[in-house]
Amino acid sequence: MGSDRGELARLCSGRNWSKAIRLLDSILARSPSSIHDLCNRAFCYSQLELHKHVVKDCDRALQLDPALLQAYVLKGKALCALGKNEEALVAWEQGHEVAVRDTIDLKQLLELEELVSSVKICETVECEDVVDTSPCDTKVVISEDRFIDTSFTAATTDTKTVVCEEHIGNSEVSSNGDMMLPNNSKDHKDSSSPAKDTTVTHQTPKKQPKLVKKKKAKGKKKKKNQAEDSEDRSSSSDETITLDQALFATKVSKSSKSISLDFRLSRGIAQVNEGRYDQAISIFDQILRETPTYPEALIGRGTAYAFQRELDSAISDFTKAIDSNPSAGEAWKRRGQARAALGEFVEAIDDLSKALEFEPDSPDILHERGIVNFKFKDYDAAVEDLSTCVKRDKKNSSAHTYLGLTLSAVGEYKRAEDEHLLGIKYDGSFLDSWAHLSQLYLDLAYPDKMLSSLEKVLQIDSRFSKAYHLRGILYHGMGRHRSAIKELSIALTYDGSSIECLYLRASCNHAIGEYKSAIKDYDDVLDLELDSMDKFVLQCLAFYQKEIALYTASKANLEFSQFNIDDDVDPLFKEYWCKRLHPKNVAEKVYRQPPLRISLRSGRLNKQDFKFTKHQTSLLLAADSIGKKIQYNCLGFLPNQRQYRMAGLAAIEIAQKVSKAWRFLRNPKNSAKLVRRRDKLNMSVNRGGYCSTSTLSAGSQTSSPSEERVSSGISLSWQDVYNIAVKWRQISEPCDPVLWVNKLSEEFNTGFGSHTPLLLGQARIVRYYPYYLRTLEAAKSIMLDLKYVNNAEDRAIFLTDIDKLKKIEVASSCSDLYNVVGETYWVATRCDSIAFQGRRLEGTRITTQNVGELAFDFAIRTPCTSSRWEEYQEEMTAAWEAICEAYCSDPNPTRDSNALDAVKAAILRMTYYWYNFMPLSRGSSVVGYVVLLGLFLAASMDVTASIPPGVQVDWEAILSPDPGTFVEAVKPWLYPSVKMSKSLKDYADVSVAFGTTGSVVAALTCVDDP
Repeated sequence: MGSDRGELARLCSGRNWSKAIRLLDSILARSPSSIHDLCNRAFCYSQLELHKHVVKDCDRALQLDPALLQAYVLKGKALCALGKNEEALVAWEQGHEVAVRDTIDLKQLLELEELVSSVKICETVECEDVVDTSPCDTKVVISEDRFIDTSFTAATTDTKTVVCEEHIGNSEVSSNGDMMLPNNSKDHKDSSSPAKDTTVTHQTPKKQPKLVKKKKAKGKKKKKNQAEDSEDRSSSSDETITLDQALFATKVSKSSKSISLDFRLSRGIAQVNEGRYDQAISIFDQILRETPTYPEALIGRGTAYAFQRELDSAISDFTKAIDSNPSAGEAWKRRGQARAALGEFVEAIDDLSKALEFEPDSPDILHERGIVNFKFKDYDAAVEDLSTCVKRDKKNSSAHTYLGLTLSAVGEYKRAEDEHLLGIKYDGSFLDSWAHLSQLYLDLAYPDKMLSSLEKVLQIDSRFSKAYHLRGILYHGMGRHRSAIKELSIALTYDGSSIECLYLRASCNHAIGEYKSAIKDYDDVLDLELDSMDKFVLQCLAFYQKEIALYTASKANLEFSQFNIDDDVDPLFKEYWCKRLHPKNVAEKVYRQPPLRISLRSGRLNKQDFKFTKHQTSLLLAADSIGKKIQYNCLGFLPNQRQYRMAGLAAIEIAQKVSKAWRFLRNPKNSAKLVRRRDKLNMSVNRGGYCSTSTLSAGSQTSSPSEERVSSGISLSWQDVYNIAVKWRQISEPCDPVLWVNKLSEEFNTGFGSHTPLLLGQARIVRYYPYYLRTLEAAKSIMLDLKYVNNAEDRAIFLTDIDKLKKIEVASSCSDLYNVVGETYWVATRCDSIAFQGRRLEGTRITTQNVGELAFDFAIRTPCTSSRWEEYQEEMTAAWEAICEAYCSDPNPTRDSNALDAVKAAILRMTYYWYNFMPLSRGSSVVGYVVLLGLFLAASMDVTASIPPGVQVDWEAILSPDPGTFVEAVKPWLYPSVKMSKSLKDYADVSVAFGTTGSVVAALTCVDDP
């Protein structure tokens, strides 16, 4: 230790600050609680103008000893150099209060009094106006009883000193050898990548700050002790900052080399902070040619490379710095940042953890590691790091923002909102905080709060494209497509290459029938260069949706019954579209739609389509009232006026066609006519007429219940009824591939499954996580009942061991169940058949998949194999016949709602099987409830109540083992709301009022008319 102290004294006397810092790093690695060495290192950092490091070391020292006056002095000066005058004053005042209570060090008490007084007298003066005219008298502590007063070090070398002056906005050596240092460095906000992090922040050297008033006139400033040949420089700036400190000697001396090297290092750091990366690299190259393993130069050059996104070169330099000085915490930290930017999250976390060993509880490093953990989706670790960070650095807006993002991911939404608001509180102009808060409100489906937040963002910066993009996403999610287009167009004026904005605007134009604009935007998306996989997916989708837009345009003036994506579009195209696969194979093998000019010959929307008659208007109002009943009052589900109208019109059309069929069935004389009509229709291609008996499972075997249905004379199949809602759902939001699964591929038996996660890694899916515990209990019950599960290869894993069964009983999480099984597994929910006594259908698969350390994908998946399809088709056919029989068996339709309990139960029975079947690629949930509303309306019953808060009808069906359980679950809130009604007869025929595809698009679009 004694030799270390002697070496430290020698290095400080020679002003070799970087080597002194290196030595102090090794001392502090052995004794991290040495407050004097923390102050020593802070002082050395101040000589290299690394002011953020000064503040960090002083904060650590003050945590250990709040009465350490030297730390208050150094911290205040560093904060002042960073332009944080108010925080500097607070630090000095705190130190002064401590000094007044304990006046052991009178000199530092007087120094603190002078500093506080100077700020209070000149509190309107910026810290950059400091003129230092006195030698530094801050002491470097070599040991507890030995001090070196640095005010004498300048005189220890036999040299003639040259004064350096600083000139704002320039950095050059003047003709007489004076060095002009820049003074426009910025205190950048810390963020998750090296390209944003400037912890090594350069500011002009300031020794003992004495605040003076700003000079408004240009000219020369005369200074004490200035060399005779030194002249002040004038510039266009009103301020010139002069540094009156001997930085290097004109004569060669023992210390001149190290002083010159440190000074060049300081210049290099200044260039980095000013964004002059090539100049900085040139300076560091010079230093490294002389001293190839100089750690500080390697760190500086690596930082410059990182800013230029030359991350491999940056990592190489940081690695060399670590090899040269393994105690260089800054090198570990910056290599961690660079690795994070490359997506090497595990290695990045290791490096940042190593950096924390040298700076325990450093808010800066905790912030960095927290962000990397967030991006690595280790949210638990991110919460821990960022929570600790904001405890030590309460005003770190970025840390509060990332903590808000992390808390949102793990489902702690109120805490997440609070953290975002704290980030905004401490930096109201930090746009990312506002954007992430708005995104939180979008995820939670709080439109009013989101719009208010975005208004405030745009008051701060009206050119912030992300705010317009977010507002466009919100309006799209609410069915206000015209409004979304306006917002997205503004966003694109500020960021014309945003593929997300272009894609969404294309989808909106597509939905409202502006096909020419939609095709142009889709083409622009396809022409953009890509830099991420997410953008590639959007580009693939743009290809498919452009084809669908061309198809829809060609049908605009044809009957809506001829809009038939499921039958008209190639199965391979539809399958690739649903799976978001690369379209190369499709483009080569599948028939492409004609160009837009051909499609639009018959596909332009007529202006007349947007002018509604009185009957049409009344129909639309009724549809809006009925359709709003589909709304789930749960987090994450936005109110969507366009979908309300779609649901209402579809429900009315279903009711009209079903009631017509039922009236026909009530007359026994029509039975023979129905059989003959069915035979005739089977010989032609039917496109959805109310008396269709065609099915959507061409090629599959006809079950015995279907034969009984035909002989009984039922004129509509269950597929016909549901397909009415499917087509309305397809046209209402064309960017969603809503398709019958058995129409996707000719090789149907390979299977296609939907996937709905509740837990994705450590992230809780806001819409579905509320059903997590019930789904977990269902999985446990099935495992205990069957005593086996299936693995990813569908092989049985038996769980007959008593210890395993006991662990399953007490399991409280999906990870507990996974640990019992030991690998990815699934169990199928119970779904008892009514049509076939004793048959148990395969319900929905509850799956648990390990996706990382302590992270799991806990989801429901619906397989749609041909054998499963046939079983459910038989069950749906029987359920549909039961509805028809329950309603048509009584010739008296004027009954009260209690007398219709059999009809209600029959409708819910078919709804139950539909939700367990899940035969669509997406949209099964809303289609199922639309059909339910339509069938109730056909039976002269109005459902008047909304779905209760927290209830999702499809999940209630999935988690019920049989129809009876499902009925009991929804009966308490559904049945009391059912009222007898004859309103159906007052509505215009939907298929006549909106007979063409164009008129349907117009009816859906006008919800957003100004």
